[in-house]
Amino acid sequence: MAREAPSREKIVQNWLPRYTGMPLAEFGRLVLLTNFFAYVQKFSTMFTTPIRGIGGPMQACTNASGITIVNFGIGSPNAATIMDLLSAIHPEAVLFLGKCGGLKTSVDLGHFILPIGAIRGEGTGLAEEIVKRDQDYRTGVVYTTNRRVWEHDDEFRASLVRMRAIGIDMETATLFIVGHHNEIPRGALLLVSDVPVIPEGIKTEEMDREVNTKFSSMHLEIGIAAMESLRQSGEKVKHLRY
Repeated sequence: MAREAPSREKIVQNWLPRYTGMPLAEFGRLVLLTNFFAYVQKFSTMFTTPIRGIGGPMQACTNASGITIVNFGIGSPNAATIMDLLSAIHPEAVLFLGKCGGLKTSVDLGHFILPIGAIRGEGTGLAEEIVKRDQDYRTGVVYTTNRRVWEHDDEFRASLVRMRAIGIDMETATLFIVGHHNEIPRGALLLVSDVPVIPEGIKTEEMDREVNTKFSSMHLEIGIAAMESLRQSGEKVKHLRY
C-alpha cells in the first residue's frame, strides 16, 4: 500500500532541524538571517551559546533572550529555502543582515541600506530602531540578481541606472517575496561592502576584509539591538496582505 505523502507543514518541521542542526524547540521567536558564518561565531561568543549545524548546510545559534541567528548561505535559492523552512516555527519577525553593492554616489563603504522594496532580477524568485545610531544609512529599493561579474556589461549597468536602485545583492527580493508568501514579517539591513559602479569600488579580497574588520560587528550589534527592542516592547510586526 502506498504511503501518504507528508504535508508541507510536516516537511518544513522535519527539514528546518535537518538543515540547521537545531531542534525546533531551540528556535527563538525573533530570527536574524545572515550569509556569513563569522556572524554566527560573533553571536555565539557574545552570548556564550553553542552553535548548531557545524559541518552542515546551515548553522544556527539562539541566545537566552530568544533571538536566533541563522547562516543560510549565499544566493537566491538558499534565501527561498530558509524562508520556506522558517514557516515551521512562524517567527514573529525576521531581519536579514546581508551585504550589498552600492549603486549611487551617495552610498559608500560601511553605509547601511534599509530596503523599502526589492526588484527581482535574474534567478530570483524594523527600520526605526535600526537607525538610532550615529551611522550613515540610506533607504531605497535594491535590485536582487544571481548574476555575477556584470561590472563590465554596459547594457546591464545602464538598466540599473534606469531602475534607479540604490543597491544590488543576491537575496533580498527572494527573502521578501517568499516571506510574504509564508506570512512571515521580515526586513533587511544591508551593509554596503563595495561600490561596483566605479572602477575603484569593485570588490576585492582586501576591500572585503577591510569592510568586515571595520563594520561587521556594528552590523550584527544593530541587528541584535533591533530585535531586543521588539522583544522588550512586545510589539508585533504586521504582515501586510495585498
